Amino acid sequence: MAARADGPVVVGISAHFHDSAVAVLVGGELVNAAHEERYTRVKQDPGLPHRALRHCLDEAGLTLADVDCVAYYEDPVKKLDRQLWMGLPKVPDTRPDALFRLDADRPRRDVREVLGFDGRLEIVEHHLSHAASAYYYSGFPDAAVLTVDAVGEWATTTWGRGDGDRLDLVDEVRFPHSLGLLYSTITGHLGFEVNEGEYKVMGLAPYGEPRFADRVRQLITITDEGTFTLDLSYFDFRDPDGMGTERLTELLRVPPREPESEIGQIHCDLARSLQLVTEETLLALAARARRLVPSDRLCMAGGVALNVVATRRVVEEGPFKEVFVQPAAGDAGGSLGAAAVAHQRITGSRIAPARMRSALLGPPVPAAEVARTVEAAGPRGFLDFRGREPELLDAVAGRLAEGKVVGWYHGRMEFGPRALGGRSILADPRGADMRDRINASVKMREAFRPFAPAVLAEKAAEHFRLDHPSPFMLETCEVISPLDLPAITHVDRSARVQTVTAADNGRFYRLIKAFEARTDCPIVLNTSFNLRGEPIVCTPQDALLCFLRSAIDCLVLEDFVIDRDNLPAAWRTWFEGTRPPRASVVSDSVYTLL
Repeated sequence: MAARADGPVVVGISAHFHDSAVAVLVGGELVNAAHEERYTRVKQDPGLPHRALRHCLDEAGLTLADVDCVAYYEDPVKKLDRQLWMGLPKVPDTRPDALFRLDADRPRRDVREVLGFDGRLEIVEHHLSHAASAYYYSGFPDAAVLTVDAVGEWATTTWGRGDGDRLDLVDEVRFPHSLGLLYSTITGHLGFEVNEGEYKVMGLAPYGEPRFADRVRQLITITDEGTFTLDLSYFDFRDPDGMGTERLTELLRVPPREPESEIGQIHCDLARSLQLVTEETLLALAARARRLVPSDRLCMAGGVALNVVATRRVVEEGPFKEVFVQPAAGDAGGSLGAAAVAHQRITGSRIAPARMRSALLGPPVPAAEVARTVEAAGPRGFLDFRGREPELLDAVAGRLAEGKVVGWYHGRMEFGPRALGGRSILADPRGADMRDRINASVKMREAFRPFAPAVLAEKAAEHFRLDHPSPFMLETCEVISPLDLPAITHVDRSARVQTVTAADNGRFYRLIKAFEARTDCPIVLNTSFNLRGEPIVCTPQDALLCFLRSAIDCLVLEDFVIDRDNLPAAWRTWFEGTRPPRASVVSDSVYTLL
């Protein structure tokens, strides 16, 4: 096919831990990427992403027979070696080769037997996948690269050098010393779910004071060289019931919080203390990156790079003129990096050297399918705006201005953890009770959780202390707006901003323009279109079900508008009883975590 003539078709896969995903490169161009959870509706689904792959290939006009190479995002042999070193589970000192090979071969078996792919298979180490997901998609001609997460095979932090087509890792911190695991350990201590609740700790931190910071600093030593070690007497990463020892509780003098129990000031203060120490450590790691690699540019990835408060400090206080953070910085983004490394190995050249401009990478749903969904559902009084976009936008902007909460479904689905105007819940950021209302009756989550603003890029500097584009919600900044924006302003006067442009955001940009025309406010509240404990919606059917099970006032499915007030009374009564309960928090076993 024509796409193949331009270069190899490479599929990158991350799987078998959590939040599995797939990315497709054609001739060095990223054509799409998607999370498996969006299709299975299982939050952070770790399974082989065969559904996501099928949809991505279909949307690209490809079949598995067109694929030249599949790249897997970590080395399963090295990972198992570390797991066995940890003592899982009572394996003899002399490892039986059969057991060793059986588990280490699982990714290869799945690619061959489940996907049915018999072509070239590239194994890319975990932190090299992270590094490549940042450097090769940054558009930089050269850069220092910093990756920080819980753990890959053995590495937990790496420093790298990107120079043209080449990317090399030059230093690392190895397990069990891990900034990510330190953060996760205290996340669990605070009663939140490991691998899921870390961002809750970050959101809780501004409500506290760092009065436990000196105690947290006793857990981690930052060296003069800019690396770090943990005091391992406070941790037990083999304990399936928690990663902190009794000594940790004795040191912190904060009892472990029971999941779903009341959050007190002491928990806010511990969260703030952890956040401060994390920021200090990340700044030291970034300074070391500058010493190791004499570049004015920094690329970051790994789960810790999604700590938007810490990365903002790196941007503002670090020694680099430019910083790029991969918007899918967690393990899902490893699929992007693995594919990019495989492309470089095959061709000798990097992928297209342009900055990743959009995370709207999921396959879109054909307009005809959306229309069939709406017509088959048969809600009375839905509005059809096909061929009348200005009228659609005016109608939706009017509803937002009236204080209604809108489920917005348009175009391609986001890749990464943030909703960026493809699968979003939108509201007026000026409403005094809007944040509490959405947390309580729409998202059904903790009241302290903040929401993000989406702002017209050309108006951003008038409302936020931000002097550069922020298209992916990857850093926080101070709210300086002359408008009162309580729904998107956190307790510390910060906000996690998305800047929106006509070129990259299309209809979403035009909607905000329509809202501004009505209200003189070029900002909307933007949060992910899902209920607590569920993935972001993928299909029109997912969006309709989420709408019906929540207190969203209006659903926009492409060119169709459905108002809750126009639903049949029986629908409203029945779906009121199907709203999910508050999700319980159950800590993962360390075997799953690592």
